[in-house]
Amino acid sequence: MAQSEIITLPKIGEVLFERSARAKHINITVKPFKMVRVAVPKGVSFKKAEKVAESKSLWIVKQITRTKKLEAHHKAFISKSEAIDKKDAKQKIIRRLDDLSEKHDIQYNRVFIRNQKTRWGSCSSKKNISLNMKIIRLPKKLMDYVIIHELVHIQHGNHSKKFWEALNNRLTEDARSLNKQLDAHRMILL
Repeated sequence: MAQSEIITLPKIGEVLFERSARAKHINITVKPFKMVRVAVPKGVSFKKAEKVAESKSLWIVKQITRTKKLEAHHKAFISKSEAIDKKDAKQKIIRRLDDLSEKHDIQYNRVFIRNQKTRWGSCSSKKNISLNMKIIRLPKKLMDYVIIHELVHIQHGNHSKKFWEALNNRLTEDARSLNKQLDAHRMILL
């Protein structure tokens, strides 16, 4: 039994069908810079998975269109921007973190500036904050949002209702709206 197969589907094009030991259901993913992938659970034929994918072709085409826009945005952004000066980015981010920490009277323990591919930032139970150096490329209000988000995690470790209330009290815009705006910049992380 094949572990993977590329099948050309009408309206969609080439799709990677891949056997997955972890999948419990047929799962379709459309990600930027990647081929459409269909995870096929054990015991399900590629033929059946192909029929499911064909039945979801409108959704897949919509997702492909969305990811193509994200890819174009990312390529345009990268071509306009030069490589990040790590030392300069680190200094600017830490300076802004210190300003916001003082302004909101939230003390952190240590800060780490990293080059990550999946996260904007994180906060540990020891009050250590880790920030992605790529936040330097974000608009100022979104960079501040990421920093304040992590500072608030010092007081509220999860994304509870109290966390969002505390975060909203420190922002000039709605936190969930800023979070959605941040999602539009996710391609910067790649």
